[in-house]
This record gives sequence, C-alpha cells and structure tokens, in this order.
Amino acid sequence: MDSQDLIEIAAKAADDLKARNIKLIRIDMVSSIADWIMIGEGLSGVQVRSIIKAVEDKVSEKANILPLRKEGVNEGKWALLDYGDIIINVFQPKERSFYELESFWSHGKTYNYSNEIDLL
Repeated sequence: MDSQDLIEIAAKAADDLKARNIKLIRIDMVSSIADWIMIGEGLSGVQVRSIIKAVEDKVSEKANILPLRKEGVNEGKWALLDYGDIIINVFQPKERSFYELESFWSHGKTYNYSNEIDLL
C-alpha cells in the first residue's frame, strides 16, 4: 500500500467522523519529512480525539500499521499522528488558524478532500 492509499484511508476516516475542511497536501517533491500531510478540523476536544482515534483504527485495520508517534491526543486542541510517509493533523478551529499549516506547506500540492477525490 502506497502513501496515497494511506492518506485517502485517513481522510475518509476523518470525513466519516465529520471532520471539517480536510486538506491533503502532497509534499514529497518539496520535503523529505513525508509524502503527504492531512489537515482537518474538529469543533471540540472530544471530536478531535474521536477523529484521531478513527483515523488510527482505520489505518491499522486497512494497512496493518500503527503511527510512529502520536502527539496532543489527550489535550484535543491539535492532535498529530506520524506514520512516516503521511502525517495527520487534526485541530480545533482556533489552533488551526493560529498555526496556519496550510500556509507553511503552500509550496506543496493541496487538494480539498471529498469522497470523490482523485489525487492522480
């Protein structure tokens, strides 16, 4: 399973838990830290934690891999799952606008996630 398959699995899992404004940013041509970054939003700490858990569960189920690192899950303001090739970020709205990761990674190719997305 390649990194594009993984990011699509993660985005679908986040979307199923009503994550808002999901962005998939392809960064493999501009950075060596990962191939893809997903940025999504939950409206509360409970929703952020639920989205992260759903992503982790679905990636484990479909690809049989666990994150290399998890950050911020208990706080639920900005949670991160690092799988090596993909990095998942789920924010509450205030933190998302403060950190502006989309601006930081603007030199990557950004896709707005929808169930019908075709990343090729």
